[in-house]
Formats: sequence, C-alpha cells, structure tokens
Amino acid sequence: MTTALITGATAGIGAAFARRLASDGHHLVLVARDEKRLREQATELHDRHGIEVEVLPADLSTEEGIEAVGARLEERTHPVDLLVNNAGFGHRGAFLDVPVEDELTMLKVHCEAVLRLTYTAVAGMRNRGRGGVINVASVAAFVPRGTYGASKAWVVQFTQGVAHDLAGSGVRLMALCPGFVRTEFHERAGVGTDNIPGWMWLDADRLVEAAIKDLDRGKSLSVPDPRYKTLTGLVKLAPRNMLGGISSRTGRKFGPR
Repeated sequence: MTTALITGATAGIGAAFARRLASDGHHLVLVARDEKRLREQATELHDRHGIEVEVLPADLSTEEGIEAVGARLEERTHPVDLLVNNAGFGHRGAFLDVPVEDELTMLKVHCEAVLRLTYTAVAGMRNRGRGGVINVASVAAFVPRGTYGASKAWVVQFTQGVAHDLAGSGVRLMALCPGFVRTEFHERAGVGTDNIPGWMWLDADRLVEAAIKDLDRGKSLSVPDPRYKTLTGLVKLAPRNMLGGISSRTGRKFGPR
C-alpha cells in the first residue's frame, strides 16, 4: 500500500483526491490549515476505507508551514509515493484593487511552495525509482489574466520541465488544469458564481478520476474534460492581443460582482 500527501485536502479538488485515493487503498497524509476539519475528514476516511490517515495542519503561505510539509516528505520510514500540490486561492478584484502583500502571498502558495515541496518529494522518489506528483494548475494558465493566471502558467511550465528532466527515472509529474469546479474556492475568494453558465461547471470527483487516468498514462499535462480541451485548443490559435481583451471581458462577466 502506498502513501499519498495532499495539500488543501479538506475541500473541493483536494477532498475529492482524498476520497478517491482512500477508496483505492492508499494511506493518506492530509494537509490544510483547519485542524478540526482535517481530523473529522481523517476519521471518516479511516472508518470508511480502513486506511491510515495522518493529519498535518500547515499554512503554506508561511515558512513554518512549508518546512513542516517538507519534513514529512523527507521521511524515509513511511515515504510519500504520490504528492498532490492542490492548495491555492483566488483574489477578488483587478490587479491594483488587491494589496501587493496579498499578491505575494499567492505566489508563495502557488509557486514557491509547489517548487519546494516538489523538489523535496521527487528527490526521494528518484532514489526509490518510483513516485508521482500532481500539481494542480488551472485553465487560467492559458490566458493572460492577472496574478492568478500567471502563477498557474508557471505551475504548468515548471511541472512539464521537471517531468522532462526526470523522464526514465520512474517518477511521473503532471500539471492538472481544471476549469470551473463546484468547490469552496469561489466563495472564499468572494467571487459570485450565479452568472457562470451551467455547462462550464465540472464535478470534482469526475475531475479526479480523469486526472488519475492521465497520470497513469504518463501525461505531463491534463485538461480533463472535452469542453475545456476544446476551449484551450481554441485559445492556442487565438492572437495574444485578442486573448487579453476576451480574458478581461470574461473576468468582468464571470468574475467578482
């Protein structure tokens, strides 16, 4: 039985990964800021699936939080075989409406934490000759749309670059790029969702199922839905200056109210 460590594990995509991996018989290390929710989740998954679940309260916007998760990834007696870097958040408002300190915090969580935890995890995985990392990005990575999109674009490029470097080592890396998923993400960001068309919403459990299949197939990039595959394909064909205008209008239409 293998062990998976999931950041941002108590809600949304992270919780869906926890449910799926537990049902497949993986032991879990669950990471989030809310210790109470972590322990409730751990008890439920243990009782339902009979797997071992560790809880690790940590805030990845802090040095202490990143170091705590990194220390667990360095453990050799109970090594982590799959890392899911899922922790993340969004901001309400355009660039100059958000304090720069908050933008830097986003980069800390979306970029620095992902880099450092990936680095620590794959070092041990390469020595063991097996393992996997899923870094959760977003389809926002493919359009020019502020710090959030830029940070997710970095996740995609970083993950695919490391995947190339580790080819043949037995360690697989994949960037996961979902679209709109029904989670707590938008509520926490203060973003209204009533004006988002129903066809754009994805189910978190189906998303995770598709992501795991793509990782097993050796993909370094997963856009796990035909609707968003089509949209991202069209984005690649569109001129960048036109994309900027569309992205801005879409953000005003489907973004904060």
